[in-house]
Amino acid sequence: MLKIENLNQYYGGSHILRGLSFEVEMGKVTTLLGRNGVGKTTLLKTLMGLVKSKSGGISFAGRDITHAAPHDRVKAGIAYVPQGREIFPRLTVQENLLMGLATCPGRAPIPERIFEMFPVLKQMLHRRGGDLSGGQQQQLAIGRALAMGPKLLILDEPTEGIQPSIIKDIERAIRLLASTGEMAILLVEQYYDFAESLADQYLLMERGEIIMQGNGKNMQNDGVRERLSV
Repeated sequence: MLKIENLNQYYGGSHILRGLSFEVEMGKVTTLLGRNGVGKTTLLKTLMGLVKSKSGGISFAGRDITHAAPHDRVKAGIAYVPQGREIFPRLTVQENLLMGLATCPGRAPIPERIFEMFPVLKQMLHRRGGDLSGGQQQQLAIGRALAMGPKLLILDEPTEGIQPSIIKDIERAIRLLASTGEMAILLVEQYYDFAESLADQYLLMERGEIIMQGNGKNMQNDGVRERLSV
């Protein structure tokens, strides 16, 4: 679904992403791990076109999107849940979810499965986003991304600052979405146990490079936890 080939990115004179190549497959969760400052968020912003790549290629569903504008990538079916959630705090939950339908023709309804996965959003439909807890805002951010019916869902550290009970809800939702086979999921995470529980395949980054990758079932035997703690 998503194919990255020899991707490079610079900030000033600093080489941030160094020849990254990997694929994200349909119906699977690809987990990208790495400590702070290794280039994970820069990679996601490059995939979304928020930062232009210096060299290399990005293709999505067989189409070259290396130089596509961010809104064209969204129209193509890529949804992005950024680190820090970035919901619209003055809009209601309903209005936030409707923003996720901006690329859909006509007046499409909010998909009912969003409320099935995150029932609290239905209960708080008319409450302002800024009045929700951090965990509820994360659920709203994911729901907003799902509203468009994406083919690729990109999640940037969805467990950051979230209470354990809601982390479990988010884990169940991601597992359900992957099991439908309707989308590919790229999950960036530092919380090892959460990443391991969901990963069909994993990628480990250090200093802007993919230094390890493999089957998610082999993460423990491959020593991924130890590499993260070094």
